[in-house]
Amino acid sequence: MAKVSQIITYCDELLNSSDFKDYAPNGLQVEGKPNVETIVTGVTATQALIDKAMALNADMLLVHHGYFWKGEDPRLLGMKGRRVKALMQNDINLVGYHLPLDAHPELGNNAQLGKVLGLQNIQVQGQGHAKNLLFTGELSEPLDADRLSQHLAECLQREPLHIAGGEQTIKKLAWCTGGAQGFIDQAAELGVDAYLSGEISEKTTHEARECGIHYFAAGHHATERYGVLALGEHLAEKFGVECHFVDVDNPA
Repeated sequence: MAKVSQIITYCDELLNSSDFKDYAPNGLQVEGKPNVETIVTGVTATQALIDKAMALNADMLLVHHGYFWKGEDPRLLGMKGRRVKALMQNDINLVGYHLPLDAHPELGNNAQLGKVLGLQNIQVQGQGHAKNLLFTGELSEPLDADRLSQHLAECLQREPLHIAGGEQTIKKLAWCTGGAQGFIDQAAELGVDAYLSGEISEKTTHEARECGIHYFAAGHHATERYGVLALGEHLAEKFGVECHFVDVDNPA
């Protein structure tokens, strides 16, 4: 058993959460019981994930996508109201880490995705909004775009969307998980053969073609499973608590 306050203080320091200007509050978002024996982790705090946390008698729900986003209606009505009500009625703490969990060089989404894909010589890159969020790495051997698509599908259990921006084989990649398609220009400036993110926008196709690099949209959810999974496992070992990762499938 561990105190919620101890876990939050530890995570805030581990992830350097105070260094980020984020779109939602990081750390404790909905307060529940003061002590934790069981943590459930998942990508997004959906009703399905809350229901699973309730079934597992979780004391804490740890996610990458929590609540109270900038520009969002602050009222607890409808879907958000039902979610928060379920958490509070069951005394479950909701804890969310967004950009800090993307950026962590070991436990973060980008670092963990690089490991899942078996990439080598991983480095943290990026400037401006992309600082510490844009990663680069290399394949063990050059692959053509079709073979890399197959590799991504095998690793992530999801078929990626490929935009051919050139005819070159792929050795060096840049990536940023989730909705980071806007970093493609910085990726191109790094001299990579391909850029990978979770989502694609209409303009991303034109940018890939005009920058001359391959682009892969591998899924927002699919690319962001691994940070919260790694963080949960780390907390279980650090604090001696039980932890369960629950993957609520999302094709987007």
